[in-house]
Amino acid sequence: MMDVLTLSRLQFAITCMFHFIFVPLTLGLSVLVAMMETRYVLTGNEMYKRMTKFWGKLFLINFALGVVTGITMEFQFGMNWAEYSRYVGDIFGAPLAIEATVAFFMESVFIGVWAFGWEKVGKRFHAVSIWLVALATNLSGLWILLANGWMQHPVGYVLRNGRAEMVDFLALVTNPFGLLKFGHQIVSGYTVAGFFVMGISAYHLLKARNREFFKASFGMAAAFALAASIMVGVIGDFHAADVAKTQPAKFAAMEAVWNSCNNAPMHLIAFPDEKNECNLVTALPVPGLLSFLAFHDTNAQIRGITSFPKDERPPVLPVFLSFRLMVGLGTLFIVLSAAALFLSKNGLLEKYPLFLKLLVLCIPLPYIANQLGWIVSEVGRQPWIVYGIMKTSDAVSKSLELTQVIGSLLGFTLLYGLLGFVDIYLLAKFARKGPEETHVGATNAFRN
Repeated sequence: MMDVLTLSRLQFAITCMFHFIFVPLTLGLSVLVAMMETRYVLTGNEMYKRMTKFWGKLFLINFALGVVTGITMEFQFGMNWAEYSRYVGDIFGAPLAIEATVAFFMESVFIGVWAFGWEKVGKRFHAVSIWLVALATNLSGLWILLANGWMQHPVGYVLRNGRAEMVDFLALVTNPFGLLKFGHQIVSGYTVAGFFVMGISAYHLLKARNREFFKASFGMAAAFALAASIMVGVIGDFHAADVAKTQPAKFAAMEAVWNSCNNAPMHLIAFPDEKNECNLVTALPVPGLLSFLAFHDTNAQIRGITSFPKDERPPVLPVFLSFRLMVGLGTLFIVLSAAALFLSKNGLLEKYPLFLKLLVLCIPLPYIANQLGWIVSEVGRQPWIVYGIMKTSDAVSKSLELTQVIGSLLGFTLLYGLLGFVDIYLLAKFARKGPEETHVGATNAFRN
């Protein structure tokens, strides 16, 4: 049945997941563009200037849409989730306020300097401005993910006067859950950017356009994507181990462990049956591996899903499938980026057109992997909006009516659908054009 709670959750999921189409590319492409402009400043090679302007134009398009879609999300805390805001606003509001007044302000100022400062400021200062944009973008992610990390693993608070109040800001800032989440997300964004640049470069190499330009772009992106995708796996391993300690119900759902056991095996093939509280299929077990990955001890106990009350269990199937698919895609990214870097370094790219076509088709995959990661994180936390403190059902606004949520849900869906169409159209249009049209400068990114 569709009620206020269900529709409010659906609305936040739609707006959040749509906004997160733009965030990973912004995180990674800002750094890649900064690296390109740095090469131009250090070498004086005009090709790197053209690279900076071409990829910078795509960055600006993506950045603009990301800002528009991100602003509406925070309003929902007051509209749909007033009880949540009242209960934890003293804590949750602090990192979001810092993000807006420090990181977003710095980001907005210096992106203006960079976009409109070509030939108006010195090239070294111009390069510094894009590095400051990249720094601010990543700092913005840090504060938002620290806020989310507190929801996942609340620290530094007391329950007083019917609400959660902060007593230790440093505990929030150094929360291992939030820091690991930040690290995992940042390098995931870098992976998105690496495959985005490789895919578009591969498209132009297949068309035999601006070959040297796109070979250079491809090589930089391949190295960037390989380093990032390896770090995704490394940090993700630490993050999963932290989840096992702080959110054992989520971890059990991620691995479809129904009954608590020591020396828990990892089944390479499994499929959960939530209704009967078991797995329909289990095959290829690796003894003790799950216990080792979670606690670095093959004899450690893994709590099973059945050890938790039924009203405190997350939905198992979507969490399990999302986690498995995310890990599988992450492994694929390492293999593809390693092959891409090898072929690029040895001048063999154009000898393997099928591989180039594959990379064009793979552009959406890192985006999908990011969305899957958020499904694991947020669906796996249910039924809690703040883990162990406040349930999602208690967080929704009490005065909200069903017709109001239906209206806002339809409005957001239509608006975001239109914005999504505009974004894809602009990115595809300028990506296909190539660098020939960028000689007039990045300041003309939206004039064509």
